[in-house]
This record gives sequence, C-alpha cells and structure tokens, in this order.
Amino acid sequence: MQLINNKNFKGFTHLGLVFITLLLVLFFRNPAVAGGARHYTELEFPPLPEIQLPEYERYQLPNGMIVYLMEDHELPLVSGSAIIRTGSRFEPPDKVGLAELTGIVMRSGGTLQHPAAELNAMLEQRAAIVETGIDVTSGNAGFNTLSQDLPTVFNLFAEVLRDPAFTEEQLMLAKTQLEGQIARRNDDPGDIASREFRKLIYGNTSPYARTVEYTTLDNISRQNLVDFYQTYFHPNQMILGIVGDFEPTQMKALITDAFADWENVSPTQNLEIPSAFQENLKGIFFVAQPQLTQSNILLGHLGGKLDDPDYPALSVLNGVMNGFGGRLFKEVRSRQGLAYSVYGFWSPSYDYPGLFIAGGQTRSDATVAFVESILAEIDKLRTDEITPEELVYAKESILNSFVFQFEDPSQTLSRLMRYEYFDYPSDFIFQYQRGVKATTEPEILRVAQTHLNPEQIVTLVVGNINDIQPPLTNLGTDVEELMIDNE
Repeated sequence: MQLINNKNFKGFTHLGLVFITLLLVLFFRNPAVAGGARHYTELEFPPLPEIQLPEYERYQLPNGMIVYLMEDHELPLVSGSAIIRTGSRFEPPDKVGLAELTGIVMRSGGTLQHPAAELNAMLEQRAAIVETGIDVTSGNAGFNTLSQDLPTVFNLFAEVLRDPAFTEEQLMLAKTQLEGQIARRNDDPGDIASREFRKLIYGNTSPYARTVEYTTLDNISRQNLVDFYQTYFHPNQMILGIVGDFEPTQMKALITDAFADWENVSPTQNLEIPSAFQENLKGIFFVAQPQLTQSNILLGHLGGKLDDPDYPALSVLNGVMNGFGGRLFKEVRSRQGLAYSVYGFWSPSYDYPGLFIAGGQTRSDATVAFVESILAEIDKLRTDEITPEELVYAKESILNSFVFQFEDPSQTLSRLMRYEYFDYPSDFIFQYQRGVKATTEPEILRVAQTHLNPEQIVTLVVGNINDIQPPLTNLGTDVEELMIDNE
C-alpha cells in the first residue's frame, strides 16, 4: 500500500475542510433566504419571569439585635453585613470627619484581643475580609469568608464590632490620609461641581453638604472616636444579615455566642433625623478654573424621598429624559452636538429630601447654549404629554432591569435590611414595580409639573469664565462667583 506523504496529506485535509464548510453553508443558507431577515422591531421575546424572593429567616435576639439569614449553597462562601443606626449627620459641626474616622479606625486599629497586624495576618491567611465604615445615614460592617473558615472569621468580625481598640497610631494615619484627600479635592472639576452644588442646595452647614476640613480634623481626638462609638454602637441599634453556604443551626449558635451577651449599657439614642431645606432659590453660580477648556455644569433643586407616592412615575420620567433613547441625549448631544454626556434625573433619598439634578460637560463657548437646551427640555416635559413610544421605552427599560437587581441573594438581603433600617415595607420594590407598570402619559405630565420647578433651579458652572461666550449673564443677571480653597 502506497503511503500518502505529509505534504499531500495536508493538502487533502484542507480541501476536505473546505468541502464540508461549503456543504454546511448551503444547508443552512436556504431557510434563511426563504424566511428573510427580520427587523429588530419584529422580534418577539417571552415575558420576563416574575421575580421571587429567596427564602430567608428574620428573628431578633433578646438584646434587640435584628438578624436575617439567607442560605445560598451555590459556592462555599459566606458573607455578612451589619447596618448600625448612626451616620455623619449626627457628628458635631466642629468635628466634621469624626464619623468617617470612627468607621475607618474601628477596623484598621484592630481589636482589644487582636492588634491590627495580628488581625490582618489572620484574615489574609484565610483570604477573608472584614470591613467597617460610616457614611451620611448609617454605619456599616461586613465580612467575606470561605465556609470552612466561618467560625474564625465571624468571631473576628464580632470582635471588630464589639471591642475595637481605636489605636492612636491608626487614628493619626487615617487623619493624614484625609488631609491628603483635602489637598487633592480640587484636582477634578467634576468633584468641585458636585461638592459645591450640594452646598448651594442644602447650605454650607447642612449635614448633607458640609465637608471635612483641616480645622475640623484638628478638633478630633481618640477619645472623640471612643465616645462616638459608645453612643451609637449598641445591639438594639443594629441589623445583622448573613448570606451564603452555612448550616442554619450552626450559624445561629455562632451569632448567639458572639452577640447574645452584648448589653445595651446606655440609654438608646432617640435619633432625630436632620431636616433639609433649599438654601438658594434660583441663581447662577460659577467657580473659576482658568486652566479648563470645557465647563462642568450642574443645575437643579431640592428633590424628595423614595416614599413619595409619585416615585414610580418620576422614575419613568427619568427614563424619558436619560439614556441613549432619552430626550436629553437625542436633543442636546446628538442633534445640537453640545456635549458628549448629558443627564437629568429626580434622585430621591430614603429619609431626607434628595435632589433633582441635571448637567454634563461641554466646551466653554457652548456653556450658555447647553444650559438653555436642558431648561428647554424640562419646559417641554412640563407642557406637553410624552408620546406612547417614549412611555413604553422608559417603562420597559426600568422593568427589564429588575432582573439585574436580584442576580444573587446578597443583593436581595441587602435590600431587605435597608428597607427595615429606613422603615420601609419589605415589599417596597414590588410596590414600586407595580407603580411603574401603571404609569400613564398624563401622569408623567402631572409629576413633571409638580416636581420639576424651573423657578427654583440653581445653576453651577465650573470652568474658564473668560472663554464662556456668550457670558453667563445671558442666563440671568444674578451671577455669583464661589471662592474655593485651592490648597
């Protein structure tokens, strides 16, 4: 038998592959040609399945700590989080930064049982994480670990919550880091705009707008951190949630051993939520940044809360304004070519008024035209009903995104804990979903007329005032320069 040499064999193989490929193309081509290509608007998809909450258990320890447990055995991992009833809005005005420092040094300073270096080493050996922090409205702590290391890591997590050391060394390091942030905070014009806009709306001294300064950091001592911690960190002020690959009986035993004997040693704080009012009604403001070739622009006014009955309709209104199919993108960016990015949305908060805010970035000589264009689109929303197509697009964008809010059980658990913390019903997200589905064109017009108030809009421009032509006075005679510290 004659052997085929290597060269001929390769050629034969290549021809064979080509022949098979042609057969496959011809086989699959005919049905496609016969059926014809379909336009994307003709494609039909089955309705999205109803979202179901995973099973979970909620119970309360005798000392008042609320506990959520949600099993998820897909991976050998367990994570936990705690929400503590505190926040930077409760810190003294002359000690802004106290809450943030407390949240940082709680973890970085180690515990009374395990100094910082030892605590870090124990966690690193297990590829585990324990974190703490305090933001405007709450304190937060969390951990992530392999299931096999759960007892050890959970006990370290409990130590951080119950027995933080608050070492002077770590406090000084944290202060130095915050001082570095202060020194760099004017490097980004977007950060300047965001910071100063909140001050214009809420006021310089509002707990929702005030900023950490060198002077307020100098006023903060280690004892201040200890006092702040002892004032707010009590079991009856805390919600704990655990999700992952654990056995419920074992998990409950760990929680009992770690927290059941934690007593509420001082009276519970009757926390009065600081109110919020709009400091400036209307007005044009600018921050001079001569080195810039474009303007960073924000405009808006005080908004509302998530529990506003109009929130679902306002979310649909947001969808009409924003995104690639939204009015601002189509008109301001695409048709007029005034900006690469532009946005506008009603942004509520849980327990204090949020903002209606719009803005973007544009070249200096287009600043006035950019602002006028956004204001014109707001006026149109308040004058005429949106089209049925816009309503469908906005509603479907919101409703189709629901699936991504429940991708894993930890997202669901976090939502349940947050609703309880802010005293919202546990099915709030589904109430919102039903409200979005029920929204109509006339309702969008009504909420736009009710909640978008041109007579209260404050405009802030961060940019090169000499290159802004026509000048900002074309937007109104009341133009005020804001002076910022450039250290």
